[in-house]
Amino acid sequence: MKRDPAPHEVPALPPQPISLDVVREKYLKEGESTETDLLRRVSRALASVEAEPLRAEWERRFFENMQAGAIGAGRIMSAAGTDLQATLINCFVQPVGDAIQGRDDEGFPGIYEALREAAETMRRGGGVGYDFSRIRPRGAEVRGTGSLASGPCSYIDVFDHSCSTVESAGARRGAQMGVMRIDHPDVMEFITAKRTPGRWNNFNVSVAVTDEFIRTLQAGGDWPLVHRARPGATLVAQGAHVRGDGLWVYKSVPAQQLWDTIMRSAYDFAEPGILFVDTINRENNLRYAEKISATNPCGEQPLPAYGCCDLGPIILTKFVRHPFGFGGPPHFDFEAFSQAVAVQVRALDNVLDLTFWPLEQQRLEAQAKRRIGVGFTGLGNALAMLRQRYDAPEGRETAARIARGMRDAAYAASVELAKEKGAFPLFDAEPYLEAGTFASRLDEPLKKLIRKHGIRNSHLLSIAPTGTVSLAFADNASNGIEPPFSWTYHRKKRESDGRTTEYTVEDHAWRLFRSLGGDTTHLPSYFVSALEMPAADHLAMMEAVQPFVDTAISKTVNVPADYPYEDFQGLYLEAWRAGLKGLATYRPNDILGSVLSTTPEAKAQQESATQPKIDPMRAVISRRPNGQLSAVAEKVEYWTQQGRQTLYIVVSFLPLEDGRERAIEFFMPVGQSGESQQWITASFRLLSLAARGGFLDRALADMRKVAWDRGPVRLGTYSKADGTSVPMWHDSEVGAIAYAVQNIISRRNGEPVAALATPPAPPSVSAAPGTMAGTKCPECGAHAMIRKDGCDFCTSCGHVGACG
Repeated sequence: MKRDPAPHEVPALPPQPISLDVVREKYLKEGESTETDLLRRVSRALASVEAEPLRAEWERRFFENMQAGAIGAGRIMSAAGTDLQATLINCFVQPVGDAIQGRDDEGFPGIYEALREAAETMRRGGGVGYDFSRIRPRGAEVRGTGSLASGPCSYIDVFDHSCSTVESAGARRGAQMGVMRIDHPDVMEFITAKRTPGRWNNFNVSVAVTDEFIRTLQAGGDWPLVHRARPGATLVAQGAHVRGDGLWVYKSVPAQQLWDTIMRSAYDFAEPGILFVDTINRENNLRYAEKISATNPCGEQPLPAYGCCDLGPIILTKFVRHPFGFGGPPHFDFEAFSQAVAVQVRALDNVLDLTFWPLEQQRLEAQAKRRIGVGFTGLGNALAMLRQRYDAPEGRETAARIARGMRDAAYAASVELAKEKGAFPLFDAEPYLEAGTFASRLDEPLKKLIRKHGIRNSHLLSIAPTGTVSLAFADNASNGIEPPFSWTYHRKKRESDGRTTEYTVEDHAWRLFRSLGGDTTHLPSYFVSALEMPAADHLAMMEAVQPFVDTAISKTVNVPADYPYEDFQGLYLEAWRAGLKGLATYRPNDILGSVLSTTPEAKAQQESATQPKIDPMRAVISRRPNGQLSAVAEKVEYWTQQGRQTLYIVVSFLPLEDGRERAIEFFMPVGQSGESQQWITASFRLLSLAARGGFLDRALADMRKVAWDRGPVRLGTYSKADGTSVPMWHDSEVGAIAYAVQNIISRRNGEPVAALATPPAPPSVSAAPGTMAGTKCPECGAHAMIRKDGCDFCTSCGHVGACG
């Protein structure tokens, strides 16, 4: 019999169609038809490692806890309890040593051994972070071959290409994070590498910044770039020298110059991110047993070599009673939340014994330290349901209380687990609790229990991005620690048969408010979105929560396009002063594809009222725009008297302010051969000039008229009046290729070939509320794809691309 809801509860909302489809496609397995079936599979798997007398009881408790809102990260929900040899761990950090093969003199795997290990990890479903700083710089001696090193950036290219060819378990590409120390001699090349279009597409990158560098920067000093590898003779002749600690100083640069290079890249390209590596190691509970130099791909887990992130978020909206004040004053149920956290600790600890490990080194590392990451999602929605603004002091105070409650409940539960199952093998009470570590800030009664009984898990807390699991299991509650991006949006989703399904996706808090009788046309002031608040308030939320999280927080600080550069630099220095462990920002701009102006009225006012308006599809473009352009690569097959011919064509598009796209560049990728190659290459160069000159349509039309003496060419079809489809013939190979190019452009703009010369209307999606300008979205086509929490995220349709 179905029970009646308790007085503080509200009737459950019916699932959103998008949530049902995500659960069905990403998480349900053969024989499962409902979310309940899925939760029973996962709870049964997590309980399977318990001793037999306790197994049934813990299966019941894990199941009830997941129903209450304590879920596993995506890998757990997808693979636990299946026959897949896929890891339940989302991400790892893999070491890379200064050798080509085998291991280097410090025991770290050589570059190609590290590449093999990473490929195996990604194949099993894990994302990977690396510190490439051990690899000797460009120009260093390689004694074994009598040559000079090419530097770590050249090898990152190899890792990037490897990732693009390895399909991981679950049919997604593995996410990667590349880290380099601020004092590595190749750091300038590392910082600017992603300015080259297409380079390191499968990587997020971050610079590991030290306290010493920040102090040197503030003092206006020079910064030495150093490595233990001996530089080549040319560099020595230019002044490279060995210093007292045995490291070679390759050169020194003004700290301000290096900082400006990082800041300009972050300002214009949203990368690199910053890791405050000394803060990470200073607060590390295990600083006596390990050194951390890298993070997982989304940055919320600083990890040692072969370390893993075993994650499970708790849905905060499930613990808000009387949301929005309907039925009584709203409040957060801290007691129920603490109970959920305690059970979640045991569930994630069991994952370490249940999971398939891609590498034996990963298993040994996890068993020695038993790191887990209890986190939360839905903070932005929960605060709105409590009638508190995310960007106000009251909201930050509540967030800090929630984080502190999670910390205390998790550490207490791990102590209880240690009583039953034993402390993690490397536990040593005195250095674990010594001044400066995260654990040293726990309340004295809890520290006393840790000294007496030990603790099961070295680290317990992590706030990760939760885009897909929030959409699937939390009714599209706000992601992780983030505020909502928009209250409703339309999402187009491509199906396997080529059809497109469109969903209306609604924010959970907005949806709940409406269902309870709230007026969504006049939302209360506590409904505040990410784009409505200043950057300082995003940062302030991280400052409020980080003191209670023993690893780190994945959050993107969004800043407007017109945010002053001086203030932007100040955000990073404030993050360092506040004790954060890193910072990632996103500012929409022209280089990243923000051609859609957020203030078109201001731009229009600058134009003279009498000035004739030029169609931007035909305006002259004096030179190729900077940065990466969106492109289409297409295989074209056509038939001549010599038989079937195959040609690959690439067309690059420039996004315009009105939402249209203009083809401006045509080329044939290298590696194609045949007698036609030279004239096609030359023709494409001329087409590119015509495109930038504004008369592309006329040039293509003229090409369609070219005839030759070798007979007609067949390419494409057309429909007769009776609806039948017949082949289309062209007077020449030139005409056929021009027709193929017209088709590429027309399909890109959603028009038939005959309408090519007619400028398409601006797509309505670009004006959607909450849309943030960015690169082209592969799902909906809007120029709204930004970098958020280390993931590609479309602010128009909600599509999530590659991430950790």
